Amino acid sequence: MEKIELIAPCHFGLESVLKREVQNLGYEISVVEDGRVSFYGDVDAICRANIFLRTAERVLLNVGTFKATTFEELFQKTKQIEWEKYIAKDGKFWVTKAASVKSKLFSPSDIQSIMKKAMVNRLKEHYHVDWFEESGASYPVRVFIKKDMVTVGLDTSGVSLHKRGYRQLSSKAPITETLAAALIMLTPWKKDRILVDPFCGSGTFPIEAAMIAANIAPGMNRSFTAEEWTNFIPKKAWYNAINEANDLVDDEIEVDIQGYDIDKSVIKAARENAREAGVEHLIHFQERGVKELSHPKKYGFIITNPPYGERLEEKKDLPKLYGEFGESFKRLDSWSAYMITSYEDTEKYFGRKADKNRKIYNGMLKTYFYQFLGPRPPKKQKEDTNE
Repeated sequence: MEKIELIAPCHFGLESVLKREVQNLGYEISVVEDGRVSFYGDVDAICRANIFLRTAERVLLNVGTFKATTFEELFQKTKQIEWEKYIAKDGKFWVTKAASVKSKLFSPSDIQSIMKKAMVNRLKEHYHVDWFEESGASYPVRVFIKKDMVTVGLDTSGVSLHKRGYRQLSSKAPITETLAAALIMLTPWKKDRILVDPFCGSGTFPIEAAMIAANIAPGMNRSFTAEEWTNFIPKKAWYNAINEANDLVDDEIEVDIQGYDIDKSVIKAARENAREAGVEHLIHFQERGVKELSHPKKYGFIITNPPYGERLEEKKDLPKLYGEFGESFKRLDSWSAYMITSYEDTEKYFGRKADKNRKIYNGMLKTYFYQFLGPRPPKKQKEDTNE
């Protein structure tokens, strides 16, 4: 099969997690850059990447990379791309997004219209038509220009991959599914260890953890734009990937995953989302404040996204909240806590300096992933944890 290059964008600061995921799927990494991981595969890789990758935002098929410093150069080099290899005669095609960093060409709308014109010219010559009905499958194009180097990607995913399909209801400041999965995968947590989220909101952390534990592929219950690209991706490739995902699900798994929130309506939403994800039986949700956080077992994990002023009416409530969280954590002998927040005084009120701290951009918001590490469990309890 012909080798193709795929580009998977991700959250800034979490490229290493996505790189590991891609390698675990068996694909060769071509380049890792800020906010994206590129790798080589075949058409099957398009299906498998969309269905299996937990931390990618989408999967783009790289159809061309070139240098352009003028709009004329952009037009001519876009026209040189063999669009007919990808876009069917009745295909609907457009440049859905153009981004430019440190480049001479910086107007997104101009980049979009010039590239669309070049695509039309190329396909007119190939298909011998004067106009396109564009009544068939959709072929959205995404363009990224950095230091005058243009990367042209066909978007195989469509709706962003963080939309797994299970979150019908969300709390006021939800964390995305892809970010939650990546943060869990940054910790040493494994399915045989306790996991508690004391600010669970709509349940994203517990649900993503349960899906990881049960080996449920994140893209199993949604559709992708490239499913309609039957002109060069056979339907069988999608069926094979879904069958592979189904075969890997472990329904017999037993885990201790808990989600608490002080808001009763939010807990109800979390339960509903877990039901949609097929993991309701794996998670214990409870209406409970962080002051009441406790657990009889040792060596557990807290992974959470506490309020940081966006979700509360005012920041004045945060010192008390983080103080209560810190006091509860002190009582949890031998536990580890991981939290993502933009609150600058986290360590001050939590009452402990983080052992590790990682800067992560949640959209445009700069946040920190604070890691408060407990002791490792004794060896007999530590089998398969890979810590």
